[in-house]
Amino acid sequence: MTARSNRRFSISGLAAAVTALAALLAATGCSRNSADTAAAPAALPVSVMEAKVEQVPLALEVAGQAEGSREVEVRARVGGILVRRLYQEGAQVKAGQPLFEIDRAPYEIALTQAKGQLAEQKARAEQAVREATRLKGLLNQRAISQKEYDDATSNNAAAEAGLQAAEATVRQAALNLSYATVTAPVSGISGRAERSEGALVSTGADSLLTTIVQPNPFWIRFGVADRDLAAFRAAAGIGRTAAKVEALMADGSAYSKAGRINFESAVVDRKLGTVTLRAEFDNAEGVLIPGQFIRVRMLAGGREAVLVPQSAVMETDRGTIVYLIGSDGTAQPRPVKTDGWSGNNWVVVSGLKSGDRIITDNLLKLKPGTPVKPDVQPATDAKPAAAPATKS
Repeated sequence: MTARSNRRFSISGLAAAVTALAALLAATGCSRNSADTAAAPAALPVSVMEAKVEQVPLALEVAGQAEGSREVEVRARVGGILVRRLYQEGAQVKAGQPLFEIDRAPYEIALTQAKGQLAEQKARAEQAVREATRLKGLLNQRAISQKEYDDATSNNAAAEAGLQAAEATVRQAALNLSYATVTAPVSGISGRAERSEGALVSTGADSLLTTIVQPNPFWIRFGVADRDLAAFRAAAGIGRTAAKVEALMADGSAYSKAGRINFESAVVDRKLGTVTLRAEFDNAEGVLIPGQFIRVRMLAGGREAVLVPQSAVMETDRGTIVYLIGSDGTAQPRPVKTDGWSGNNWVVVSGLKSGDRIITDNLLKLKPGTPVKPDVQPATDAKPAAAPATKS
């Protein structure tokens, strides 16, 4: 093969290689374009609610403990063997109703002895009166000395004092006998019997027999940080005991009847920095039970806010945000300011306006600019009256 032939072959091979490379690059570009077209994200389906600015009462929510308006300990006032229990544990009892009976025999005997001593003392007193009267006549006749009459008068006074003491002993014995039947000091719900029949009861530290609780009216005692209480009242423009009070049940619902503040401590607890308050509720149906831990919500005044479901609010290192649907159909973050809760909803006091479309789910899949497909849901059904300014 000549040199010219070799040169011609090299040029032809190079042209073929260039053509093959161009075809490869074209194929690669088509594949990339196809991949880019396939990777374009589909719109993410999300639930959306429309923001609505409304008047939401100022509120302060804290934990409290329930107690009856009267919680009375029933104790033995005399000692002895407990003979009978006269009530059904846990049942309603009335004031004066017999609850327990302690062995009466020793107290009946003591009363009989006291009455006998009273009769004896009464006879002595009568004799002393007769003697003093007789000696007075003899003194007028100068038949006896003045000393003899003075002694008779003193004996008469001593006998009268002894008679009064004997009468007091009878009354004490009768009172002890009455204490052998233990009665309810107030009406209410009876507690468990602390002593069973046959037990020896005394009047000391072990004298407790049962308890009685008056559940209506009903009290809830709670403490509020003095700073939070002052801020709440200043924002609402109210004074002491002026706030409306709600009790929140275990499921988060509000008790059907509103309460009122009937006590506020005049001093701040030095250890906790709280002010003790007490709210009173009507509990005729017995729904509230003493000893329960119940959240209490104080309500007053009002402010403009948007109630947003808990699922729609995100806490980030830059603050609190919600995602809105922008005019281009994409998710856009919006910084907001929250101030407490209303049921299961946040109270958003700034950052939103009526008509904003708030995304309420799939937030973890969202990024700024993510295309979304809205599924409109109704606005939150939270009651405005349940919006606390502070939750502790």
